[in-house]
Amino acid sequence: MELKVTNSPFNQEQSEKLNQVFATLTNEQKVWLSGYLSASAIQANASDVTQATTATGVSSEPKLSKRAITVLFGSETGNAQGLAETLESKLKEKDFDVTIACMEDFKPKDLKKVEDLFIVTATHGEGDPPDNAITFHEFLHSRKAPKLNDLRYSVLALGDESYEFFCQTGKDFDKRLEELGAERLIPRVDCDLDFDEPAEKWMTEILETIGQASSQASTEQAQASAEDVSATQTYSRSNPFEAEILENIKLNGRGSNKEVRHIELSLEGFNEAFEPGDCIGIFPKNDPAVVSELINTLVWKPDESVVINDKGDTLPLEEALTSHFEITKLTKSIVTKAADIFGNGVLSEKVKKDRWIYGYVEGRDLIDLINDFPPEDLQTDALHQILRKLPAREYSIASSHQATPDEVHLTIGAVRYHAHDRDRNGVCSVQFAERLQPGDTVPLYLKKNPNFKFPKTNETPVIMIGPGTGVAPFRSYIQEKEELDLNNKAWLFFGEQHFTTDFLYQTEWQGWLKDGVLDKLSVAFSRDSEEKVYVQHRIEENSKEFYQWIQEGAAIYICGDEKCMAKDVHQAILNVIQTEGHYNEEEAEAFLTQLKKDRRYQRDIY
Repeated sequence: MELKVTNSPFNQEQSEKLNQVFATLTNEQKVWLSGYLSASAIQANASDVTQATTATGVSSEPKLSKRAITVLFGSETGNAQGLAETLESKLKEKDFDVTIACMEDFKPKDLKKVEDLFIVTATHGEGDPPDNAITFHEFLHSRKAPKLNDLRYSVLALGDESYEFFCQTGKDFDKRLEELGAERLIPRVDCDLDFDEPAEKWMTEILETIGQASSQASTEQAQASAEDVSATQTYSRSNPFEAEILENIKLNGRGSNKEVRHIELSLEGFNEAFEPGDCIGIFPKNDPAVVSELINTLVWKPDESVVINDKGDTLPLEEALTSHFEITKLTKSIVTKAADIFGNGVLSEKVKKDRWIYGYVEGRDLIDLINDFPPEDLQTDALHQILRKLPAREYSIASSHQATPDEVHLTIGAVRYHAHDRDRNGVCSVQFAERLQPGDTVPLYLKKNPNFKFPKTNETPVIMIGPGTGVAPFRSYIQEKEELDLNNKAWLFFGEQHFTTDFLYQTEWQGWLKDGVLDKLSVAFSRDSEEKVYVQHRIEENSKEFYQWIQEGAAIYICGDEKCMAKDVHQAILNVIQTEGHYNEEEAEAFLTQLKKDRRYQRDIY
């Protein structure tokens, strides 16, 4: 960062001289200088205090009153937790007293003791709190919630604008804390899928608002900090790793209704380990055919320069529509912004009704919006005002770092459908299915998922429920289990349409079953019988043994579709608990809730 009069306490002459000196320093010299300046400041302060005490008998140094800070997170896939931990780190660097906790681990009775509260939370499903935030959310909205007149707070909400109840959980917390008398320190920030920049701004504003504590770091501490930074992940969402595609294989047999690809990517040079349950984020590109059709619809030139962000950065139109803007998915925000910019009277009237917007955006894209509501004199700089950045697609890792440390495997189902008189494709999945070959590269980053972690012991049985591509993290775990020579029991429930064409990784599962790495395999192929059979039916068919595994301490893992599968499987497990444990419905729910708290019921659903 360059020093200026506007961003530092130095005048113009001092800023220029300092910038000239800093430009010539090595990292080691900067670290040494940082420690030296800190030590000098501390010594000077001590001298001032001594002089004041000598003269008056009482120290005249003003004392900085620091309020205790609590950071709570509600996280489904780990994004909120990661951001909460980043905030914790930034606050501790400024010498603040910080406590961080997952909401389900925080004791509600301690809320009255909290002085400054910062909440980072995702929203799950149809506006619901993440599983690990439910208890705290319910408490805060109950009559038991205390008055919080001495509390200051702020909320960072994560969500996806394509959902109707965008960032609803964060909005709930923000509103309820205000109702309980708390003071909003800075306004809530609602983040879409591309959350890095707004989250960083939120944290910066927090630090500026609560003030910076004096640094007590010595030269040695500064050097240790520099070493920590150098040891952290080199590659991230903002600095992705270019991975070469080693294999791109169709897993389904001839005649299948589905196309699932097994992708192997080289991680040579990536230098960071992953665990079963973690994800890989891929930055995709839009289909050239869709980009071309959109350019023709806009009646613009492919090489025309367009603004892509508020900073004024530009790209040629074709490149911007290919790799920067999301153009295949509409959201409420996109439609309402378009109504303000298009100058189309019909659209301006229709967006006044939320119900119409949510019905319209389903299955439509930007081409549909422009064709249905032609804009008047649309300028190129309007794109970045209307569209959001093309988000990464995250996929569960399907391989073990222990087994293949220089590779990562993904299981990706190609998404294709017909809606509103046009064929539509999943951006990333069909890019892999149709346009990416071995030798090509893709930008990626590793996303840890602390809420979907497997045991590495011989004592804990594992029940894995993963229909379709949801089987990916379980392949990762069984590979790792084999590499670590773990002896704990493992049971897989897998489902798809047809045994002969859709049994993903069939020979591997059967090999692990034969070798004893996998103890039990229950499969359901819904189209191979007159009556459709799914994994939830297999769970209930094996009710006694399923419950016995739970009684033996088994941990249950579910991965896959949220809308139908996850709800049906959840209900099937509740039915098993009621039937075999002789519980009523309420008791069975409480039993399952306790399993969640004990990390014995974990879900990665999407």
